Amino acid sequence: MKTVNLKYPYGVARNGATATSDEAAHVEQMIEQLLFTAPGERVMRPTFGCGLRQLLFEPNGDILAAATQMAVQGSLQQWLGSRIDVIDVDIIATDSRLDVTVTYSLRRGDQSPRAAQFSRSL
Repeated sequence: MKTVNLKYPYGVARNGATATSDEAAHVEQMIEQLLFTAPGERVMRPTFGCGLRQLLFEPNGDILAAATQMAVQGSLQQWLGSRIDVIDVDIIATDSRLDVTVTYSLRRGDQSPRAAQFSRSL
């Protein structure tokens, strides 16, 4: 049976069906969901998410950056560890902007390193 990967954010394809994405794009979309979902935001998965939005309200420094990086890597391993191997996580918080780069490789298919970059103005 073929796995269907729903597109995030949800959309409708030209033929009127639910939009889908390939495996690589779907994994990147799952990473984005994990990064920007706050723990407790999902009713049936209260521990899902990283809570990066709260980072903007904390005093910036090396200790916060290291703790946040560890938390993100832990969440990625917990929730997506069966689909990716995390190589590196880089987080930069500036004013009301958050830039995140996750370097990873897929466990299935093309296992070459990939970098997913996300930015949010919060």
